[in-house]
Amino acid sequence: EVQLVESGGGLVQPGGSLRLSCAASGFTFGSYDMNWVRQAPGKGPEWVSAINSVDGTFYADSVKGRFTISRDNAKNTLYLQMNSLKPEDTALYSCAAKKTPGAAYDSWGQGTQVTVSS
Repeated sequence: EVQLVESGGGLVQPGGSLRLSCAASGFTFGSYDMNWVRQAPGKGPEWVSAINSVDGTFYADSVKGRFTISRDNAKNTLYLQMNSLKPEDTALYSCAAKKTPGAAYDSWGQGTQVTVSS
């Protein structure tokens, strides 16, 4: 059974940092492109960042320079280091796996809530 389980969310003040994790199981993690997608209340999903199977990384303009995506294939875990957080980063953050570039996501996690507020 494919599983993606996110953790690390919480309440943080503007300017603060959080590190999200996504534990993967049930598939060959290292051969998949992994993504972070967020959804703010009342808005549609927004792609945040991706890392491919050869550790190429990609970011939305809104997070470039503040967020860093990484993966540990030995631990089947995806990470998102988020620095200089802003209130507009408040959202449910989910990880998603994709085997084929350009195709739909194969699997999604349930998400972890990030709230940036003073």
